[in-house]
Amino acid sequence: MGSGKRDFSEFNAKLEKHIERLPDYAQRAQEKLQRYFPPAEGQEDGRGGPRGPGTAQPRQPRQARPRPAMPPMPSMPSMSSMRVNLPPAVEEARSKWAKWKDPAAKLARQKRRASRALTLWIVLMLLAVLWAFGAAAGLVSSAGGLQAAFGGIAVAVVSGALIVRSGIRIAQLRKVRIPEITQKGPPPLPPQSSAARVPMERLAEGEASLAELLRQLETPAEAETTSVPLVSVEDARATAKEAAKALRGLGDRLQAVERARDASPAGEHGALDSAVGTLTEQLNDGLDGYGGLVAAAGKAVAASAGGMQASKEALTDATDHLAGLAIALRELS
Repeated sequence: MGSGKRDFSEFNAKLEKHIERLPDYAQRAQEKLQRYFPPAEGQEDGRGGPRGPGTAQPRQPRQARPRPAMPPMPSMPSMSSMRVNLPPAVEEARSKWAKWKDPAAKLARQKRRASRALTLWIVLMLLAVLWAFGAAAGLVSSAGGLQAAFGGIAVAVVSGALIVRSGIRIAQLRKVRIPEITQKGPPPLPPQSSAARVPMERLAEGEASLAELLRQLETPAEAETTSVPLVSVEDARATAKEAAKALRGLGDRLQAVERARDASPAGEHGALDSAVGTLTEQLNDGLDGYGGLVAAAGKAVAASAGGMQASKEALTDATDHLAGLAIALRELS
């Protein structure tokens, strides 16, 4: 027991001795730290004096520096206004590919294939029947009889089955009704060499702007009321759709005249050039009317609550004007 008490007392003495020397240990650690990370000249230590090679300064928290103001980012153009000018050959190939993928064109091709197959099987069946009669009568071979006509009969039976199958296929295709598919983007633009290129670009941009403006007119404001009645907005949308369809029809007519001019003799170019100029003028007039509806919708969106009646009247007048213009364009196209 005595030796155990003696050992414990010695351990306590050693522990107290090391505790008393802790400040010396800390001082030595600071001096070693200063050798590897010397303080900058002119800085003060933690007690307010200048920092020297033998002193250590606890790290102070850095103050947040004010960040310089970032310059405003330039506004990017909308996707509807960004247009890639492709070579005429590429645009023509893309237009042909879009027409080939059209559901109506695909259905027409299926009907043509089924009709051709039906004709082929009918002709084959008639030939097989004639062969069978000739073989049975001994006109084809000297043997004659039913055994000689067996090959022709077999071909006629197979052809008859294929005729029935092709007829059923044609009947099924005739019952197919192609649903109206909402187009996700504007139709392909005319070639760059066409006079209808710039008007169709204006039409596509006007359609995108008008769709956004009408959508905002349909959205209720803070007072839970729309600046323009929804009936007027729907009338404007329907009229704009009809006008755009008529304008594109007029643009297709203009391109057809241009193709006729390019394929005609040089002596006929004068009359066709005059027709191209007339159609281009009519197309630009129609686009001016379409732009008037876009401007009226923009004024309606920008108008305050006090100008609601004026905005409604302006939008209604522009809609009526465009409706009359669309009727005239449909008659032209």
